[in-house]
Amino acid sequence: MNYTTQEALNLVLRWLHVFAAILWIGQTWFFTWLDGRLHDPDEKGQTWMVHSGGFYVVEKQTRPELTRTLHWFRWEAAITWLSGAALFVLLYYFGGILIDADSPLTKGQGIAASVGLLIGGWIVYDAFWISPLGRHETAGALISFLLLLGLAWLSTKLFSTRAAYLQVGAVMGTLMAANVWMRILPAQRKLIAAAREGKEPDQRLADRAKGRSKHNTFMGIPVVLIMISNHFPVLTYGHRYNWLILGGLFLVGAAAAQFLRKRG
Repeated sequence: MNYTTQEALNLVLRWLHVFAAILWIGQTWFFTWLDGRLHDPDEKGQTWMVHSGGFYVVEKQTRPELTRTLHWFRWEAAITWLSGAALFVLLYYFGGILIDADSPLTKGQGIAASVGLLIGGWIVYDAFWISPLGRHETAGALISFLLLLGLAWLSTKLFSTRAAYLQVGAVMGTLMAANVWMRILPAQRKLIAAAREGKEPDQRLADRAKGRSKHNTFMGIPVVLIMISNHFPVLTYGHRYNWLILGGLFLVGAAAAQFLRKRG
């Protein structure tokens, strides 16, 4: 692939990735704000809003009115992940910057390790939060952070330091997209199916879906921090303690997410 073609693909994929991510993160935080305003799950609630000269009333229900058109929010996550994966493959797998002279892996081994971490990251994360340990939110958050820190350390040993940061961001982005498509959407479909059959919806499904959505709000801001960190190599991936700084970026992003959630 010649340089001009590669740069054109880079530009198109990057634009698509950023645009889709804005839509995804924006609607995620909009619903986070709504949940803060409509916090009682046992009662109908309403909130009034004004935007662009129009007034809007949003009502929360535990049983949907299935005679109305139901709007789903799912393709933002899929497009963000697909465009990001394509960009990662273009720049790091084919671009030759996944590994460097200090890496113990060959190019092929590096690609295999990268893909393995993406898949394995989801398997470990999902199994952990389904397990009894995952029912304890504080302990679960602490263990998840330590696992993330371990991933950051391992990535800096396997890949080039620049690629290591993006590898961790790619793992987190994969967790977020998989949460939407493999946990949140299936739960929502089961809740809707129960309502159509006149059955009482299983509130546990709603709680699990909401829990994964909450995880996404905490991962979203750190992922954005990781993506822009590549513009500051001295203070991030080029630093002696790059993996600890990566852990610090996650804590800063998670703290920002917690602050925004409380303001909801």
